[in-house]
Amino acid sequence: MTTLIRLEITRTLRNRKFMFFSVLYPAFLFLAISLSYKKSDTVGDNGLSAVAYLMVSMAAFGAMTAVLMGNAERIAREREKGWVRQLRLTALPGRGYVTAKVASAATVSLPSILVVLLIGGLVKSVRMDTWQWVAIAFSTWAGSLVFAALGVAIGYLATADVARPISMLFYFGLAVLGGLWVPIYSFPQWLQNLAGYLPARPYVALSQAIEVGNAPHAKDVSVLVVYLLLFAGAAAWLYRKDTRKA
Repeated sequence: MTTLIRLEITRTLRNRKFMFFSVLYPAFLFLAISLSYKKSDTVGDNGLSAVAYLMVSMAAFGAMTAVLMGNAERIAREREKGWVRQLRLTALPGRGYVTAKVASAATVSLPSILVVLLIGGLVKSVRMDTWQWVAIAFSTWAGSLVFAALGVAIGYLATADVARPISMLFYFGLAVLGGLWVPIYSFPQWLQNLAGYLPARPYVALSQAIEVGNAPHAKDVSVLVVYLLLFAGAAAWLYRKDTRKA
């Protein structure tokens, strides 16, 4: 499994187009959208800076790009080309395959998170304590495991032709409903309540709580843990089901 993780990380880092899209695209969006906000603009009832809100949203969006869009189509194509069938001939269990894919995807998501945070601090003058920067980077990275597991599940559920459209549907749908593009506080209350039980909103809420000096809410952490177990379990089950078909 360790060998597979190293292989997956190396292969992803060599994909320059994917690294460009996953690392620089969220940073560009952050810079472009933040132009419509003033430094004095705030969102929500806790007085959170609108630029700071957007910064953690785009960091989360970048991580989702790396782990969800990268995983799903790649796995579907690996199944189509027979690479996964070759892995079945080894002693690698289903949970090992899923763990390797999730771990490698989460590793390559870190650059996209750090680039957005660096721009927020150096270019947009977002000011926080050192522990907040570290905690935001870690929580955003750790939370991306949920979407990495979702990408693995989609890769085993769909064929190579439809894996990208399905992953994009989840990708943009969750991002919009999670308030990653626009402040969620502009949504109707019923939609805000619904978003709280979808993975993207609790994901970005982890960092937003840290930005105002609070610990992440237990509800947000619990929702993400449930989705992680659900997506990882589905991915492992689909792997075993695909194995029985071979």
